[in-house]
Amino acid sequence: MSLHKGAEGLPKLAVNPFYAGADPVAGMRAAPPKHRLPDGPMAPATAYQLVHDELMLDGNARLNLATFVTTWMEPEAGVLMGECLDKNMIDKDEYPRTAELERRCVSMLADLWHAPDPESAVGCSTTGSSEACMLAGMAFKRRWMKRAGDGGGRPSLARRLTGRAGDGKPGGGRPNLVMGGNVQVCWEKFCNFWEVEPRLMPMKGDRLHLDADAAVAMCDENTIGVVAVLGSTFDGSYEPVAEICAALDALQERTGLDIPVHVDGASGGMIAPFLDEDLVWDFRLPRVASINTSGHKYGLVYPGVGWALWRDLDALPEELVFRVNYLGGDMPTFALNFSRPGAQVVAQYYTFLRLGRDGFRVVQQTARDVATYLSSRIEECGDFRLITRGDQLPVFAFTTADHVTAYDVFDVSRRMRERGWLVPAYTYPADREDLAVLRIVVRNGFSEDLADLFLADLERYLPQLRAQDHPLHPPGEAPTAFHH
Repeated sequence: MSLHKGAEGLPKLAVNPFYAGADPVAGMRAAPPKHRLPDGPMAPATAYQLVHDELMLDGNARLNLATFVTTWMEPEAGVLMGECLDKNMIDKDEYPRTAELERRCVSMLADLWHAPDPESAVGCSTTGSSEACMLAGMAFKRRWMKRAGDGGGRPSLARRLTGRAGDGKPGGGRPNLVMGGNVQVCWEKFCNFWEVEPRLMPMKGDRLHLDADAAVAMCDENTIGVVAVLGSTFDGSYEPVAEICAALDALQERTGLDIPVHVDGASGGMIAPFLDEDLVWDFRLPRVASINTSGHKYGLVYPGVGWALWRDLDALPEELVFRVNYLGGDMPTFALNFSRPGAQVVAQYYTFLRLGRDGFRVVQQTARDVATYLSSRIEECGDFRLITRGDQLPVFAFTTADHVTAYDVFDVSRRMRERGWLVPAYTYPADREDLAVLRIVVRNGFSEDLADLFLADLERYLPQLRAQDHPLHPPGEAPTAFHH
């Protein structure tokens, strides 16, 4: 969550006299504080209108081409979610049917991702992929600790302070996690919070995500795992999961190091099974220990819900699992938080039932078709060079062509925002910070008609951008890297 601090002074909200209903004079006198709890109550219609007005300047979610998050669901899904807003997902014994729908979703995903035995795969819902990645990282680290010979119990004080086991066995140094520099920031948070060294493969030339050779080169006896991203948030490209696993298989043959892989399928986990069925990236690869996805991205559910699955019980250390009473029985749970709404889990089950495999395939293919159409039209403008084309995730990144010197991607982003389009501009991670791009995420609901409207606005601004003497950077404002 974002951190905030209190505001200075005591500004008040201005209240339209008509908001007070039958007594507009009282409405003129009412001025509740913005940053302090009001002394007394107000009419619900008044409170609603005040909050509604505050939100009017938020961006239009449908024109937000930055977010991966679902911004539209069918009315029936909204009704179901409304019926479940008061259900706490953690109360398995009070809401057993909601818990059952969660279990069914896990089984469906285990089958979708080719778990060797879907009935023995284990998994859970989360608040999103960030929590799911944290859980997968925790499982990696605990398995590494057990291999180091400490039984997986609570580390000693010396170990917690130094990060070292001190016995010279495998795992005797600080644990590390291998991944590309393009990973979502949740992985850096995991390494920070759980005292794991992040080994980030730097970007170099046209290598903009993790590859097999780089992954193996960074591994040693203290590597708790390798993260492969199925759909980079920077440009929508898939990392070569099968090649990474094959390289780690060869490493084990040479050295005996058995290093598991986690697939961060926050987006691609709900794209590849339907559009790239011949791509082997999931539990068909024995080295893949766990996978996560975001139900609220290409799982087509409002935020926030995610999923974490392990291929079998051996991949998830038992000591990480807590047990709660469930209808007089035993319900194992694995989560970082406690109370959270059950509505999103119910909506995920609704979406699985509503669409089925064929429905998901059509929805995701439509998004990919719009992405490739829009990227090709942008390339035809002549001012831009594509980094990706939207033919993996329905997401693509592009930068200005070499001959364009009058403006940059940050100018384009600012101008398009004037028309309501939210298009992020950002630089790549370390060693490719020279590469600044725009990125467009095509989601369900972003039609070819909307793509044409976007193109019309872009083409309207291009003559003005070309007429600039140089790129326009606000004084004191430097372009910063993207961390969404």
